[in-house]
Amino acid sequence: MWWGVAAALMANVLYSTGFVLEKRALAGLPPLSAGRPARAVRLLIGSPLWIGGSLALALGFAAQLAVYRTLPIVAAQGLFVSGLVLLLLLSSLVLGERPTGRERRGVAVITVALAMVVASLHGSAEAVSRSAPTGTLLALCVPSLAAGLWLYGSAERRTRRRHRLPTTGVEYGVAVGLLYGVSSLAVKGVSGLLDRQDIGGAARALITSPYPYLLLVTGATGLVLSQTALQRCRASLIVPVCTTVTCVFTATSGSFAFGEPLPHDPVRLALRLGGTALAVTVLLMLPRHEAEPPGSAAASSSPTGRATGHRSDTATEPTNAQAPATGPAVPRGARP
Repeated sequence: MWWGVAAALMANVLYSTGFVLEKRALAGLPPLSAGRPARAVRLLIGSPLWIGGSLALALGFAAQLAVYRTLPIVAAQGLFVSGLVLLLLLSSLVLGERPTGRERRGVAVITVALAMVVASLHGSAEAVSRSAPTGTLLALCVPSLAAGLWLYGSAERRTRRRHRLPTTGVEYGVAVGLLYGVSSLAVKGVSGLLDRQDIGGAARALITSPYPYLLLVTGATGLVLSQTALQRCRASLIVPVCTTVTCVFTATSGSFAFGEPLPHDPVRLALRLGGTALAVTVLLMLPRHEAEPPGSAAASSSPTGRATGHRSDTATEPTNAQAPATGPAVPRGARP
């Protein structure tokens, strides 16, 4: 049990470090596009800093395998969410990001909500399951993958609208969280099939199971989608949202798929269900758009001012103070 807790804490450190390194690397890369995955991958692997962040995430994945072999799936998710505190600290110190008061309160409540889920394990002797029926697993994973891809595409279409406010990335975080939730179930399945005493048998069982193929799909798709979203949005918001969705999805779907039942005790059942509902409620209440800086409206109405908060692909302004009122307009940002 304590080995699993130590592995979970190590995974938190590795994941938080990896996300921050990748975010720093993405800031120096040209804009990525989910519609051009080959170009995105080529740009990513050309960045040594991004490679370092990816290696940290890979080590976190290895630690996650150890966690799932020793802890029930819901307890593991509660420990993984504790890494949000470290992520917010690193994003503030290294990236200079400043979450809003509403976002900080939201993350605090999410942490409390998932602490309730972990508390529901107190005094229980829940078994750690090793595998899930293929039909049940696919019935949960395939619709979730489709929902994640649809939501990401919907968010992409909204970002191309004119006169839109900059998005905070909540939709991106939910979409990627669904993909990583499916990946987390696959990791859980892989961990149950690992057997050092019968490597050949473990390899055959792994190949004939759906787990490596789910990992392949979510890994390839999640790579491009998550990095595109992380480049556009603050890590201090998108990573907590993604983590929350992943943990809630894994805890609820995984408990059902892997046959780890909900507690029968009314108090522990209320803690588990109440914590899950609270986390989802906070997630739905997070702001979808970045707030406009004070005075941006006044700046945009000024003859020579520039709007800094509201992004518009078609907004125009005079090229200089002497330009006639009826003269040609120049797109914002074109002035040297």
